[in-house]
Amino acid sequence: MWWGVAAALLANVLYSGGFVLEKRALATLPEVTVRRPARLLRLVLGSPLWIGGALALAAGFAAQLVVYRTLPIAAAQGLFVSGLVLLVLLSAQVLGEETSGRERYALGAILLALLMVVLSLREGGPGADAVGHAAPYPLILLVCVPSLAAGVWLYASAERRARRRHRMPTTGVEYGVAVGLLYGVSSLAIKGVSGRLATDGVGGAVPALLLSPYPYLLLFTGAFGLVMSQAALQRCRASLIVPVCTTVSCLYSAVLGTLSFGEELPDEPLRLALRVAGTVLAVAVLLVMPKHDTARRPTPTPEELTSGEPRRPAAADPGLPARQGPAAPAAPRPRRGP
Repeated sequence: MWWGVAAALLANVLYSGGFVLEKRALATLPEVTVRRPARLLRLVLGSPLWIGGALALAAGFAAQLVVYRTLPIAAAQGLFVSGLVLLVLLSAQVLGEETSGRERYALGAILLALLMVVLSLREGGPGADAVGHAAPYPLILLVCVPSLAAGVWLYASAERRARRRHRMPTTGVEYGVAVGLLYGVSSLAIKGVSGRLATDGVGGAVPALLLSPYPYLLLFTGAFGLVMSQAALQRCRASLIVPVCTTVSCLYSAVLGTLSFGEELPDEPLRLALRVAGTVLAVAVLLVMPKHDTARRPTPTPEELTSGEPRRPAAADPGLPARQGPAAPAAPRPRRGP
């Protein structure tokens, strides 16, 4: 168990650092879009900083395989969500991103939900949480294929709304949910791969994996998730979009993975209530998180920068006179006779 906990904490560090490095690299690149994936890949692969972030994420993926071999999927997701605190701290220190008070309360509620899920776990003895290693392939496809379609559709809908004129600045919650669904499917595929490795070993697992849906799910989520996440990460704050994505992915994996791989729910009323309440709380937080950023102040014009005087708003305060051009000379007063 402790190897799994250590691997989960290492994965948190690698994932948080990888996302922050990619976000910093994307800030220096031209705008990327999912409509031009080849250009996106060419730009990011030409950035050494982005490549460093991608390598960190790949190392986190390897650590995740160790986690799923030693911990139940619900416990693993609970530990992964705890990395959100590290991500927010890194985003503030490295990227200079600031979270609003409402968003900080939301992250606190997510951590509370995580604590409730972790407290519902038990290792060893009667009623201990078992680690599942196999799932029926038809059930995996029945769960994953609609989820992939829903994630792509939600992302496309967010893209259409983002192209509208006079739109409000978005926080990226829709992007985070869409990418989180893809990463949730990826987590189930990683769980399936780790289960095969645990039961058949590396040599015997390769032929069985090629006949399973797991490698192909990983290829789809890897390709689409890479393009979608990079475009969303460039437009939105990492301190908000990544927590939303991580929460959706973890909840998806914990709930559907537990059912798919036969990892039974707790039979004790208190533990069952903690797990269900923690899941419901996390979902509720996602629903009430702010969907739009506050309106940004207009960029100053070159004339304002040289003069040092800010531009007055078009609709001035009624109690103050509007700023106008140079005043016309006053008319001379009539001269009186002697």
